[in-house]
Amino acid sequence: MSSAASRSDDQLLAECAVETFRAGGPGGQHQNKTESAVRLTHQPTGIVVIARESRSQHRNRQRALARLRAALEERERTPPPRRPTKPSRAAHRERLEEKRRRSLTKRQRRRPESDD
Repeated sequence: MSSAASRSDDQLLAECAVETFRAGGPGGQHQNKTESAVRLTHQPTGIVVIARESRSQHRNRQRALARLRAALEERERTPPPRRPTKPSRAAHRERLEEKRRRSLTKRQRRRPESDD
């Protein structure tokens, strides 16, 4: 799969299912009456993005494409590999010493054993 940044809008739209729908909110009656909101579903990946801010369907389509492009780039980015590490000897000793102190504290909190 080529990177999202190298694809044109037309190529990206060809891979998507485009839906328009009515969306309430700012914009008043005009926005409530027109199908200006845009939902893009990228078929190969299943990523869904929605843009409904503007009263213009064209502007919303551009915003949705920008969001889809960002989502695809985020998906393609791979995190750096993790390096396995282990605690130092001093840290290990310190942890064991803290466990010993803690167990002693808890032992001292116990109810004394009766001498029946």
